[in-house]
Amino acid sequence: MEQHHEARTPGDPVAWLPGTLRSQTPEEEEPRVGGSAPAASVLDAEAYGASADGLWELPVEPAERRPECSHCSRPQKVCLCPFLPAHPLHISTYLYIIQHPAEENKVLRTVPLLAACLPKDKCKIKIGRRFSEERDPELSTICRKSDTLILYPGAEAANLEEFILDSPVYPSTIIIIDGTWSQAKDIFYKNSLFRLPKQVQLKTSISSQYVIRAQPTNRCLSTLECAAVALSILEKNNYIQETLLRPLQALCSFQLQHGAQIRLSKEHLLKNGLILGSFP
Repeated sequence: MEQHHEARTPGDPVAWLPGTLRSQTPEEEEPRVGGSAPAASVLDAEAYGASADGLWELPVEPAERRPECSHCSRPQKVCLCPFLPAHPLHISTYLYIIQHPAEENKVLRTVPLLAACLPKDKCKIKIGRRFSEERDPELSTICRKSDTLILYPGAEAANLEEFILDSPVYPSTIIIIDGTWSQAKDIFYKNSLFRLPKQVQLKTSISSQYVIRAQPTNRCLSTLECAAVALSILEKNNYIQETLLRPLQALCSFQLQHGAQIRLSKEHLLKNGLILGSFP
């Protein structure tokens, strides 16, 4: 049975496993001839066992993590702050990121870059898999407002650009789920709160620029890219999309220069016969 996680914010402590000692294997001896060999082997084993037991009493040094930039959350040696806007973008839309816990510690995640570009009061990150009114009253209130949208594709989802033209109430808040497609699906369908806001999707022909991480299809976008497109539509300002994509482009360029490979989508691989299977 799946363990449910309480919703929490990025400020909460994250448990991690310290480094472990690697046991050393004694050099193998050639077989001896004679009756004294078994006794010697037993004595050697006992002596080694006694010395090995002492290893557990030695202090274990935790693995050191590279110092991170407090602004972009990247390692300081590969800080992306030069590619961020000098000041947070001025937006009127409130953005809520619902982040699966597995995404929180991924090295190449895009949400920290997104948050670094936006005002803190306009971009809030909620970490967890299960949300309810009791666990998160603030999120519950947001989901019940008539001017809140949730970005999630599906048959019932309206095209965002068309929806804002006909909507009697202009949206003030948009919710985006951050995780793999299976994780996002689990969060969306197993939290009734997320079916309260109007469901919208992006109808765009752009391909993802997040080329160092494989996507299911050529049209699937990263969380940062989804937010960039959605906010540019809601704010009626294409400069927002250009500004938010700049650190992502820099991240991918740096990784490719240092040995990363371009990750083609599963759809592309299947259509070109590079892997076996089928795609809907």
